[in-house]
Amino acid sequence: MANSTHDTQTEMQDKAVLVSLITDEVKRSGINTEYSLDELVKLAETAGVEVLSVLTQNRETKDSKWFIGKGKVEELRAVAEELGANTAIFDQELSGAQVRNLEESLDLKIIDRTQLILDIFAQRAKTREGIIQVELAQLSYLLPRLSGHGKNLSRLGGGIGTRGPGESKLETDRRHIRDRISDLKRQLEEVTRHRYLHRERRQKSGIVQVALVGYTNAGKSTLLKQLTAADVYIENQLFATLDPTSRTMELPSGKEVILTDTVGFIQNLPHDLVASFRATLEEANEAHLILHVVDASSDMRDEQMKVVETILQQLGAADKPQIVLFNKKDACTPEQLEMLPSGEGYLKISSFDEGDLLRIRELVQEHLSGDTLRFRIPAGRGDLTSVLYRIGDVLLTEYDGNDVIYEVEIQRGEYEKYGHALSEFTEA
Repeated sequence: MANSTHDTQTEMQDKAVLVSLITDEVKRSGINTEYSLDELVKLAETAGVEVLSVLTQNRETKDSKWFIGKGKVEELRAVAEELGANTAIFDQELSGAQVRNLEESLDLKIIDRTQLILDIFAQRAKTREGIIQVELAQLSYLLPRLSGHGKNLSRLGGGIGTRGPGESKLETDRRHIRDRISDLKRQLEEVTRHRYLHRERRQKSGIVQVALVGYTNAGKSTLLKQLTAADVYIENQLFATLDPTSRTMELPSGKEVILTDTVGFIQNLPHDLVASFRATLEEANEAHLILHVVDASSDMRDEQMKVVETILQQLGAADKPQIVLFNKKDACTPEQLEMLPSGEGYLKISSFDEGDLLRIRELVQEHLSGDTLRFRIPAGRGDLTSVLYRIGDVLLTEYDGNDVIYEVEIQRGEYEKYGHALSEFTEA
């Protein structure tokens, strides 16, 4: 018979007190701690946690043993006992020793922001690539902290912090976990190789790629569905989309492009997660155009935009052509709409406004189109003709003796990448 205690623990809902430490270093960094804590509440709720209370502490520096001060530990214990909490979630990253000390003192499951985000990703991963990426990130995060999580993993059979790799893997020695990490990296390299080959085939066939990027819950998946009639999971929660989805979008000219929805960004996105998901996130780096979707109704709009720009910079995609789509204009006040930047490269939209969807397609078409050039190509140079068809739209073909004259609309950036072989055949 199955152990009933274990079954009960597995099904027991996590009831948590959230904790945030505001140090002088945090203040100097410019992080909006109030917003970060609000976001932690949403993350916890997304993970299925019932949030009972929130505690904050101001200190010059973090305590090396407890992270928060000893007095705050006692306050946390009292609040947890009074409310019946079984978990404490910290808004900052903890060391293994801090987890162990807090766990032994409080008799609670101790989770930090990074582990919480990793747990949500573990819940959402559906494809083989996503599952590999999440487990790799979790194990990379937990390896140096194993000594701090032993009691957690042996005492609790389920809930946040224990999804993904699972109890048995984490209780093995570090050598076995390192072997597992190496194995996952090999698997991910194979998946990445296939993704690269797929991208290369798309590029050679002249398929234009457009990437949707943005802060989590900005409305990227809804926009993808509206622009392409894609059957994608949409929910008003953080990280509703984990695995990238690509669909065909038709432009007003009739030309088709590939539109890809990517995983949402968030402030303090775990480093191990960014590293593991690099192959997926590089869909943005390979795109001809980036559509940066922004929740225009968010009070933290500017901060969220900065987070996205920072991650794009880390990926090497900051210089890509970009259109900023200020989404959810229907949820904005007139004052919020007035404050939004306008002009070239910016568009205020609602994903449910047909006129706005048409304008997005028109803007994409404008950005992807370029100058119309004429080329005189010798009839026997089929190799050059194939380059023309790959990098642009051939509008006109004329024959003049042994030459063929092509009038071509070249996509921006494509002529610089592939047009060097054509330069001597360009006509004024």
